[in-house]
Amino acid sequence: MPATSAPESATASRRLLVLRRSAGILSLAASATVFAALVTQITDQISVGRFEPTEYFAFFTIQTAMINIVVLAAGGIMALRAERDTQLYTAIRASVFSYAIVTGVVYNLLLRDVPNDDGYVGPWWPNEALHVWIPVYIAVDWMLATGRARIAWSATWLAVSYPLIWVGVTMLRGAADGWYPYPFLEPFGPNGVPGVVAHVVAIAAFIIGLTAIAVTINHRQTRASSNSPAR
Repeated sequence: MPATSAPESATASRRLLVLRRSAGILSLAASATVFAALVTQITDQISVGRFEPTEYFAFFTIQTAMINIVVLAAGGIMALRAERDTQLYTAIRASVFSYAIVTGVVYNLLLRDVPNDDGYVGPWWPNEALHVWIPVYIAVDWMLATGRARIAWSATWLAVSYPLIWVGVTMLRGAADGWYPYPFLEPFGPNGVPGVVAHVVAIAAFIIGLTAIAVTINHRQTRASSNSPAR
């Protein structure tokens, strides 16, 4: 095939740079959206006198949402200031990809229609943002964004380490005070301890599988980038 001319290569490079800068702006907007969703939830719960910080911040969704605020903001700034992400950031971003999909799938399959024990119904949009809009954005951004560094398969263990630590701390707390953030983690529920173990193993396997998909996408993207004409 004929070699790509210098003007064509420069044009392609400019297009990639524009795409990266645009993705950076979207990431900053997504970070701000997550922050606004959390603030809305907290202020609404405070207004009705049911905000419990030790419970609210114990939810996996809330903890990963706070991670998303930082990671998306950092990625947005990096996209605006540099041509490529660092390897560490890319590995963390792969973990965020997995957490976002797990959050969306678990909520929409297991938790969407589960009412709060006290009958509280909060504003609708923060839940939709945290469990639908942002997970979809994070997944699409991972598949389309440019400038990622190549990461190793060991990123799968980085991704699963935090959820396993979270589960361990959650179960220890539940054993101490009887409170569990999600019904499927309650050992005294209808499925008992085997049901809890089955859910934890399934979610851990799901996260590992999702991260493997993220790494595969990353390898294909970085391989295509390395095969493109030099600028």
